[in-house]
Amino acid sequence: MRAAWRLPWLLATALLLAGCGGHSGTRASSSSSYARSGNSGSGGFRDDTNLPQNSRYRSNSDSVPDGPPPDVSNLPEPVPKVEPRSLYGNRSPYTVLGHTYWVLPSARGYDERGIASFYGSKFHGYKTSDLEDYDMYKFTAASKVLPLPSYARVTNLTNGKSVIVRVNDRGPFHEDRVIDLSYAAAVKIGIWPKGTGLVEVQGIDPSAPPEQAVPPPPVVTATPEHPPGIYLQVGAFSDPANAERVAEQLRVANFAPVQVVDANIGGRLVHRVRVGPLADVDAADRVTSQIEQMGLPHPQVAVD
Repeated sequence: MRAAWRLPWLLATALLLAGCGGHSGTRASSSSSYARSGNSGSGGFRDDTNLPQNSRYRSNSDSVPDGPPPDVSNLPEPVPKVEPRSLYGNRSPYTVLGHTYWVLPSARGYDERGIASFYGSKFHGYKTSDLEDYDMYKFTAASKVLPLPSYARVTNLTNGKSVIVRVNDRGPFHEDRVIDLSYAAAVKIGIWPKGTGLVEVQGIDPSAPPEQAVPPPPVVTATPEHPPGIYLQVGAFSDPANAERVAEQLRVANFAPVQVVDANIGGRLVHRVRVGPLADVDAADRVTSQIEQMGLPHPQVAVD
C-alpha cells in the first residue's frame, strides 16, 4: 500500500511552489517568505518549505491512522464552485524527474481512466502545491495536469463507488498513476486498504449550466467475474509491419497475451501493440519494468 515512489512528489514540490506563468520572477522569493513567516500546519507544527524534502516531514514513510478506517459516509463532499486559479502550483509546462507536464486550462472535458493511488498521514497538515494544508480527512486529490484548484468526480470501476474531490495538489509522479487521492477519498470509494485501484476521473466545470456542471458517474459494467482489465500499450504504429515486429519481441520474451489492435486516431489508422489484460496493478508495474529492461519505450496504461 505505501508507495516508495511518493518521494518523487516531494522532490517536485519546490519546483511547483515556484508558481505559474506571468509571475515567475517573484515566485521563488514569495514562496520562501511564506515558509519563513512561521505558518504552521494542523497540529501547530511549522512546515518549512525551504527544507530539503528528505528532512521536511516528521516521518520518512507514509502511513494511515491506526485502527479501523474512519466512517466517511457522513463527510460532506466538496461542492464545485468557480474559484480563482492559484498563484502556486500552476506553472506550465513544468518538469519533474525528466518528464514534462502541461497544466490544462480548465477541468472541462477531462475524462481519463487509469490507476489511482492515495497518500496519508505523512503529509497530513503539510502544504500542498497550492500552499493549502493537506487534510487527509477531506475529499481532495493530486493531479499532474488538472489546474489548481479544480474539481473532479472519481469513480472506482470495480465497484461503481464515486466521490467528488477538490484537486489542490500535484502528483502522483509515478508514470502509471492518473490521480492521488486523499485517505478519506480512498476509503470512500474502496481504494483503501489495497492502496491502488482502477478509476475513471471526470473533470467538473462549475461555470457550466447546472445540468452540465457535474458529470454523472460512468456506467460501470464490471462484475466480479469480469472486472475492468489493465493493458500496457507498448507503441502505436502507422506501419503494421513495425507493430508486428514489436509484438513478436514481446511474445518471444513470454509476455502473454500480446495483441495488435487497430484504432482510428484523428482520421489516421494506427496499430497499437498491447500486453494484457494483466491480473492487477502489481502485475502491471512488474511487467512495465520488464518491458523497459528490453529497451522498449515505457508503456502506457490503458483500462478497458
